[in-house]
Amino acid sequence: MSNPTIDLQAIRLAARKLEAGELVAFPTETVYGLGADAENAAAVASIYAAKGRPSNHPVIVHVAPEADIGYWAESVPPQAHALIAAFWPGPLTLILPRAAHIPAQVSGGQDSVGLRCPSHPVAQALLREFKSGKGGIAGPSANKFGHVSPTTAQHVRDEFDIDGDSPIACILDGGQSEVGIESTIIDLSRIATHGPVLLRPGHISAAQISAVLGVTVQAADAAAPRASGTLESHYAPRTPVLLVPPPQLEATLKQLHLAGQSLALIAYSTATPADCPPLVAQFAMTASPQPYAHDLYVALRNMDHAAADLIVVEAPPSDPSWQGINDRLRRAAHDSSAVLAGFRK
Repeated sequence: MSNPTIDLQAIRLAARKLEAGELVAFPTETVYGLGADAENAAAVASIYAAKGRPSNHPVIVHVAPEADIGYWAESVPPQAHALIAAFWPGPLTLILPRAAHIPAQVSGGQDSVGLRCPSHPVAQALLREFKSGKGGIAGPSANKFGHVSPTTAQHVRDEFDIDGDSPIACILDGGQSEVGIESTIIDLSRIATHGPVLLRPGHISAAQISAVLGVTVQAADAAAPRASGTLESHYAPRTPVLLVPPPQLEATLKQLHLAGQSLALIAYSTATPADCPPLVAQFAMTASPQPYAHDLYVALRNMDHAAADLIVVEAPPSDPSWQGINDRLRRAAHDSSAVLAGFRK
């Protein structure tokens, strides 16, 4: 990660705003977060109000590298310490049993709590300044609920109309987020009975986690805790998204064009399909998962501004290294089958 300039005055101002119960947008290596004092129930409630987020949908608590995890969690199993040693600071969220004194609002009323230590230097500076490093910042993505997450400060401004009546007291600008998609979430709150459970894929893979723990990471079950960003519809631009396998891309574009639809295209192939119809806009992605993830939300936001009827996305490969990306695209395009069926009638 490039090292953005740390504006200590801005960091101190943001920390004081948080301590006063206000909301602050801040960068992490995954996406920008909308932060509030995690121990201030009223401040956390204001996150839900600003985002239009259901009150039962938990948020993640961000902590400094030196934080006492035992303050936030009722118990911390050895597996958590192993993953913290391997991946923190970094894009991994651990779900642990919530300590009784931590407000239930951060967990959507559940008995668990999601904890993460971000690696972004601006986020770390803020966490160390806030309550002298002993506080936690509740921080879901800094966008309206269900929309595309922001990976730049400008995305946050666009989302919340910062020049108008904004709920955000200030924004810390740390450049574009390096990872580009949200953290991997692993449930350890039921480790004795269920083992480690993957609630949301991300940059850190299940295979990497399994290698550290020496056991297979399980898929989420019906009784798993609710977690951020796991609803069927999520990460979605306002323009409908169609996710199309590469062999069907050219034919689908032609069919939609003949149906009178104006199209924006996100593709990773080296060339536009030979007989591609006119496009309103196009975003060329890299056929490698890490740079693709870095650019994904920028691409979705840019194509959303293109005033097309549909955003067509060439479906990425299905191998495990693309799991986090495919998870986000599947949720962004949750209505794509119905939309396609409508055009095929």
